[in-house]
Amino acid sequence: MERTLSIIKPDAVSKNLTGTINSRFEQAGLRIVAQKRLQLSIKQAEEFYEVHKERTFYDSLCEFMSSGPIIAQVLCGEDAVAKNREIMGVTNPANAEIGTIRRDFGESIERNAVHGSDSSATAKIEVDFFFNRLEIIE
Repeated sequence: MERTLSIIKPDAVSKNLTGTINSRFEQAGLRIVAQKRLQLSIKQAEEFYEVHKERTFYDSLCEFMSSGPIIAQVLCGEDAVAKNREIMGVTNPANAEIGTIRRDFGESIERNAVHGSDSSATAKIEVDFFFNRLEIIE
C-alpha cells in the first residue's frame, strides 16, 4: 500500500465540493486515512510550494492557496500516487480528460480544485508537512 497527499484547494472548498471529490477517491479504491481542514498562511504556502519558488506562478499560487480553507488529506491504496493523479486529471482543466476532478470542477491552471503528490518521494515529504504519525490511521 502506498500513501499520497491530496489537497482540496480553496476554490473547491468554497463551492462545497469536498464530499463529491472525496467520493471519487473512495470509488476508485483509495482510502482517506487522515484529513484536516485548515487555512494556510502565506508563509506556510510559500514553504509548501518552495520547489516552485523560481517559477513565474509561485507568488500567485501561494496567495491563492492561502486565500481560504483547504482540506489536506492522506490517501492510501495500491499505486495511490498514480491513481490519484489519474482521478485528478492534468493540471490544466481544459486539457484534462472528461470525468476527472480537474475537468469537472477546475476553473484554470491555478484554480484546478485539487493538488496531489507527483511521486512517492514527494508524497512522503508532503504528508509529513501536514500530518504527524499519530494523525494517520490506516
